Formats: sequence, structure tokens, C-alpha cells
Amino acid sequence: MAMPQNLTGENGFCFTPTLDFSHPSPPPGETGQTFAAPSGQEPSRTPLSNGTASSGVPSPSDSCAEPLCSPTPAEEGTQFGKGIKYVSAEGEELACGWGGFTPGCLQPFNTSKGILFFLCVASFLQGMTVNGFINTVITSIERRFDLHSYQSGLIASSYDIAACVCLTFVSYFGGNGHKPRWLGWGMLVMGLGSLLFALPHFTTGRYEARSAAEVGLCGGNQSLPCAQATSSLSSYRFVFMLGQFLHGMGATPLYTLGVTYLDENVKTNYSPVYIAVFYTAAILGPAAGYLVGGMFLNIYTEIGREIDIAPENTLWVGAWWIGFLGAGAASLLISIPILGYPQRLPGSQRYIVMRVSEAHQLKDGSHKKASDPDFGKTVKDLPRSVLLLLKNLTFIFLCLAGATEATLIAGMSTFGPKFLESQFSLSASEAATFFGYLVVPAGGGGTFLGGFLVNKFKLRCSGIIKLCSLCTLSSLLAIFIFFIHCPNLPMAGVTQAYEGSALPGGLLNLTAACNADCGCLQETYSPVCGSDDIMYYSPCHAGCKEVSENLRNGKEVYHECSCIEKTFLPGLGDAEAGKCTSSCARKPLLLVFMFVVILFTFLSSIPALTATLRCVSDRQKSFALGIQWIVVRTLGGIPGPIAFGSMIDKSCLLWQDQCGEQGSCYVYQNSAMSHYTFIAGLTYKVLGATFFIVACLLYKPPSAVSAPGSSDASENGNCDLQDHKPPVPAEEDL
Repeated sequence: MAMPQNLTGENGFCFTPTLDFSHPSPPPGETGQTFAAPSGQEPSRTPLSNGTASSGVPSPSDSCAEPLCSPTPAEEGTQFGKGIKYVSAEGEELACGWGGFTPGCLQPFNTSKGILFFLCVASFLQGMTVNGFINTVITSIERRFDLHSYQSGLIASSYDIAACVCLTFVSYFGGNGHKPRWLGWGMLVMGLGSLLFALPHFTTGRYEARSAAEVGLCGGNQSLPCAQATSSLSSYRFVFMLGQFLHGMGATPLYTLGVTYLDENVKTNYSPVYIAVFYTAAILGPAAGYLVGGMFLNIYTEIGREIDIAPENTLWVGAWWIGFLGAGAASLLISIPILGYPQRLPGSQRYIVMRVSEAHQLKDGSHKKASDPDFGKTVKDLPRSVLLLLKNLTFIFLCLAGATEATLIAGMSTFGPKFLESQFSLSASEAATFFGYLVVPAGGGGTFLGGFLVNKFKLRCSGIIKLCSLCTLSSLLAIFIFFIHCPNLPMAGVTQAYEGSALPGGLLNLTAACNADCGCLQETYSPVCGSDDIMYYSPCHAGCKEVSENLRNGKEVYHECSCIEKTFLPGLGDAEAGKCTSSCARKPLLLVFMFVVILFTFLSSIPALTATLRCVSDRQKSFALGIQWIVVRTLGGIPGPIAFGSMIDKSCLLWQDQCGEQGSCYVYQNSAMSHYTFIAGLTYKVLGATFFIVACLLYKPPSAVSAPGSSDASENGNCDLQDHKPPVPAEEDL
């Protein structure tokens, strides 16, 4: 098996023409491969973890042998000189390009750092689109296309359904194929999905919203909005579902093949850092999606058209589609450089030679089947590959732990903004922006810090699982903060009666003597804050008869409100559009501990992923990640939002009335919402900690890895690979 020949010492390593990795028949008593040494030298051999033997004799040139393991400045970029051609062990070209077009100007990017950059951009776009924009604009899409909550739930879950359908096929065949091509085509599909998701905006008519002067005032035109709602716009949900399905198909290779491609092309102890950077970009994506999506929602969906309603009005529909156009175009562009990468990066073979296996050892020894070079290349090996993973109990419990953490992450990402909106009395766009500011440092910082800790302390698989257990227990303690909550702001007819007395639990009475003659409709929900610091269901329910605009902040101000009395002067009070401002003293404490929960939840994500990669054999890594993602999505990603949503809905005080049918929830009881969130968080955190602890107890490392002094021979950059290896009796002749 001829290795890359680089006579000029470029790419940070140097091989002389006499160094040859071959497949001779080993002498009796020996297994594996041997290194052919120059004539006249007596090498001593030491078995590596993959069955190969290392020569005890240095290379003919010290300067040539030194960079084999030690990083050099030349490693930062690969230079292709004249007459030099990088060829892998199987003979395929390792140059960066598309087909026969491999210009020299592209080769400096043909490094692990180069592919890391493009994969980070890809994961950022995926996170921003699927986990950011979708969650931010789902309310606007419901309003614009007359969708019910369960229909928007189907749109959100279409992504996970597509991923579950494609994961087995992509991870099994892509894991043994050309990974960058799978990744590039995946980004193309995801870009098409984003463009398709924005398409309904351009194929429907203009959105017509009635202004505040036409609806909502006492004695105004109170025609039923449902009389005009009989349209076929709800059929566009199938277009949104198809767009999400394409999102799921395109993103499937990213977190399976992308992770293993990085892991295969860097040193073992650098792998957690690379993967942490990759996942940090994936975490920053949703945060950017919340921030940018919230900003776009403040722009009216029909750009260039003036309208006199504010974003706080429930009839407002923001420009939800702009983000999907931009993300779709960017995904199509980023697929081009990813498609140009080779199946293996130049120089990656040395990491395969130096790699120390930490795969979980099965009692029956069946794990050795996965070491066969031909294993996993055909469909007939698929059942055996699945069986090997099912026998790996450490892998199974890591998957279950990942599913519990994914349930919390999916629940927090979906209902986190809603929690902040209810507790702190924020608008939907303000809550999305606020949640983005919270996720950026906590989620992104925790993800990167997890990979950094694994690399800093050079943790083995067992130590990594212990770190995950510690992080889960820490976040478990922080979950108890959800016992604390901010009190509900007083709302006439919902949390208190119009006369100021408390309403019995479960009762709703929006009609009083002050608004009995106004003919108010419950279908028109547009909260206003009275000058008496009490919220009202709508200007009509506050008895307001006139409207003007506040020149200071642009919000509508309603006057002559019969249900509001002036505080110091006789006469009728005023009301301003939007919710009243919350002055909750517990707000800083809640935010600090929410930050801690998010931080430690994401802190365990990269260590858990690294443990998964290390507890299975090299040839099963991509497939193992695929199976893990199926378990995580099936048990966590898909039911997570449903479980959290059903528990949070139990705390609803005021439901939307869609022409006699129950819609979404307008007002939640904050104390009940906090307690239900605590119950859900506590349950899943206890399960996650239990699964991590069981995985640690069941893990059985290879004897060579657990032997003292055998841990870091290759990972610490030592060129003398056999220094930390147990000696083998030397042979007289090679």
C-alpha cells in the first residue's frame, strides 16, 4: 500500500522513497503489517492498536522524521509544487478540485482547517434556518396562511421525519463512500428546501390586514374575522412540509459524515476541538436565526407598502420569508467548495497509523469483525453492523442519554422564547431576540468548552463519560430555579375581575358594564396596557373610542376608555397598544440560572459525541452516528416539543377562539408554567444522568488502552511511537 510521496517535505511530513507500507506475509508468530527499513538497520517492532508494527529505528534523516508527528508551520497549508502529486493508499487523487479541474490556488485550502471552515459555515446555515428561522416565524406563518397549531407542528416535525428516513441509508453507504460529495449534495438539497419554503409568499395574493381604526374600538366595525377566513391558504402547509422534508434530507450527512470526516483527518486528541468548533457554529446558527428572524418580523411582509398597525398588533405579519431566501442562496453557494474536497485529506494516513483504538470490547469478541477492511461495503453487512452496535451497551446508553438531552434542547429551543414572553411580558419578536442573546454565550460557549476540556485533560473514553455525568448533575441542580417565577400582570377579565377582585380559577369574564354596549368580539385579541397598569383583552374590551399615534415610540394610543379611570384626575383614562411592562424582581435570578442550565446542557454535548466515536470501531463511526441520530430524533427530537408543549398548555389561562374552535394560547399562568417546566426538566435530567453513569460502568476498554503508560504515544505528538508501548521480543531479521 504505497503512501503519499512528498520529497520536498511539504504538508508537514516527509517520506523517503525507501519507506514503504506494504502487505508482506508476516513471519510466524507475528500479525499485522511491517515497515520496511533501510538496509543495514535492525529495527525493533512494536504492535500498534490496529495490528500494525512500528519500526524502532528513526528515519534516515532526523529532520525528515521529526514532522511526522509534530505540527509545523507547513501544516497550516498544503502547497503543491511542480511534479508533486498526492495519491492516497488506494490510488485516488487527493487534490482539491472538481473532476480534472484542480488549480493550484485551491490547494492551500485542502487542509483540515479548510474543510472545518466550510463545514462550520454549512452547520451555521443549517442551524440558523431549521432551528432559528422556523421557530421564530412559525406564529407569523400560522397567521398568514390560516394554519392551526397542530398543522404548524406537522411542518416542524417534517424535518425530523425526513432525517429519520434518510439516516440509515446515508450513514451506512456514505460512511464508506466519498463523504465530501455526500455533504456537498446535501447542502444543495437543503438550499432548495429553503427556497421552496419561501415560495408561498410569491404565489399568494397580498396580505390585507385591517387597521386599528377599522377594528378593535368600542362601537367600531366588529365584523367576524372568520367570515373572511374561508380560503385555501391552509393548503400551502404541504409546500412548507416539503421544504422542511428537503431540509431534513440535506442536513442528514452534515452531523454524521461531517463529524467522522473531521475525526478521520486530524489527530485523535485534536478531534474533540475540531468537532467542538463545528458544533459551536451549529449552536450560533439558531441564535443568529432568532436575532435576524426577530429583526425581519419587525418589517411588514408586503415590503414597500405602508400600513398603520404596529408589530405588537396580532394582525401584523412580518417579513418571515426573507431569511429563507438568503439562507437558501448561501447553502447553494457553500456546497460548491465542499464538493471539491477529496475523499481523504493529504497526510491523513499517518493519523490512521497512530490511532489508538478505544472501542468497547464485547465478551464474545464479535467486535473484531468490524476491523475487516471489506466490512460494511455491501448491503449484506448492514444487519451484522446493526447487531454489533446493539451488543455495544455503552453505545446504547450513550444514545439514550443523548435522547434525553435532545428532548430538553428541542423543548427549550421551541418554547424558550414563549417562556420568556410569558414570564417577562415581552412581545414575540422581543422574546426571540432575548432568547438569542441568552443562547449565544451559553450554548456556543458550552459547546466549545466541552471539546476544549476533553483535549486539555486528554481524557480517555471512560473519563469523557464521567465528565458528561458531572455536567448533567450540575444542570440538574440548576433546574430547581424553575420553582421561582414572575407573577402574572393583572389582566381584566382573565386574572382579575373588572372591579379589581380576583376571578375564581378557570373562569373567564371579558364583559362588564363599562364595555357591554361596545359589541366586542373574543376573536379580536389585541392587548393594551391601561394607564391604571392593568392589561385589557383589546381596546374594545377597555371601552376605548378614539385612537392616535404616540410620536415618541410609534405605538397607538387609545383614548376615552370607559373601563379605565384616571389615577389622579377625574375622567376616562388612556391605553397604549401592547402588553404592560413587567417589573419582576426575580428576573435576573431566573436568567442567570437559565444560563447555567443551557451552559451545562451544551457542555456535555461534544464529550458525549466524542465518547460515541471512541466506543465503536473506526469502520462503524459514521453508521454509529447515524443510528444514534435516529434514536435521538425518535425518542428526543420529535416527541420533545410535543411533551413540553402539552405540559405547558396545561398552564393556559386564555385560549384563542377561532370561530368557536380552540386555537393557540394567549395567556399562561406563570406559576403553573414554571412548575410544569421544572417537572419536565427534572425528569429528563435524572434520566440523562442515570444513562451516563450506567454507560460509564458498562464500558470495557481494550487492554492496550487501559495499560499504564500506553495512552498518549501518538496523541501527544511523540515521534518515537513505541516509547509508551509494551515491548515485543525483537526478531533477528525483518
